[in-house]
Amino acid sequence: MRSNVGAFLAFLLLSGLLPCSTLNAEEQTNSLNSTKTLYVSKQGDNSNGKSWESAFHSIQSALSAIPDGSGEFSVVVRPDTYMEANLAPAHKGAAGAYNNLIGDFDGRLGSGATGWVIIDSGDPEKGFKSWDWWSTIRASDKHWPHGNNETTFSSLVWDRWKFQNLYVTGGDAGLFFDLTDQSGQGFTVVIEDCVGIGRAFGAGVVYPTVRPEEPSVFRRSYFLALDWVGDTAAVLLGGREQEMPEAPHAVFEDCTLVHADNAVAISYASDCARAHFKNCRMIVLNFTQPEMGGKSTGILCTQGHKDTGKLHVDLEDCTLAGYSVFTPGPDAKALTYSLSGKVEAYVQFKQPLPEGIERLGQWSPEFFSMMAPPETPDVLKK
Repeated sequence: MRSNVGAFLAFLLLSGLLPCSTLNAEEQTNSLNSTKTLYVSKQGDNSNGKSWESAFHSIQSALSAIPDGSGEFSVVVRPDTYMEANLAPAHKGAAGAYNNLIGDFDGRLGSGATGWVIIDSGDPEKGFKSWDWWSTIRASDKHWPHGNNETTFSSLVWDRWKFQNLYVTGGDAGLFFDLTDQSGQGFTVVIEDCVGIGRAFGAGVVYPTVRPEEPSVFRRSYFLALDWVGDTAAVLLGGREQEMPEAPHAVFEDCTLVHADNAVAISYASDCARAHFKNCRMIVLNFTQPEMGGKSTGILCTQGHKDTGKLHVDLEDCTLAGYSVFTPGPDAKALTYSLSGKVEAYVQFKQPLPEGIERLGQWSPEFFSMMAPPETPDVLKK
């Protein structure tokens, strides 16, 4: 099955409606509004964040200092490790005026340091904190039976923010946005040159309604989830439309998705969800042996979907690997797809391939080497 979604995305890019690719360092420096820029560095004096000398020591302090919702604010962070979780800004960005959270990976924004800005949401003494609703991006539900559930909080506060050059890990989810009690509203984030690692999800967005000319965009990034039990995926998606929308909720360009059992999944609570994947690599580690009782949810997972839950994926020039492309059995009926360019899959030898996807018969060392998180931001930018 073929689609005109690629032409649709090209139209958005040419029209300036889809956020453009990363600016080079000089352009990025010049684009920062000096009166709307806050700095984070452990070497600052933690006073007002208005310069590297007065930089805040924590990312949350800078996010809390955003004074209003006019947009075009930037939080620039010196490469280092920041033990922080459940981050939330004081204000959203604005239409046509996104706010920015930027890691100064090459020092050209004045930090004088190079490397990753690592946001570690784990316990500083005990390690990885895999606890429900304990993640890099704040979201919670007081009706949840356990975990970080004292209040209900929506990731909607991150609407129209752009993230660059960040490595987030150590908690239940990485760059994952759950709208909780604000579900059903329009929501957009842009993620570029980032790493997102979590127990349940490396990245994802649930449960907005589509902004046809302003989807969430995940570009040149790596996403890894470390668990295989329950609602878990490298990327989790969820929408609130009762009918499949014509445009995607999210677009993934040149991303690598790695997971023990599936790369992309629809959330159990989702209605219709749609995403476009262009030049992406989906690497699933489960190549089970069903004769011995092994099971897999497939590279593209619709297991456990509710009655109104449907997932549509537009695949363009992608390579997939894992036990099977779809969830085995009746759950696969909840997934539809379109193909453009060359889409290939390396699967367990007895598994059929969906129409139009080319079978790979040989293991690719180069492809599977990409399952490792990138050592530096430069690896993603190449």
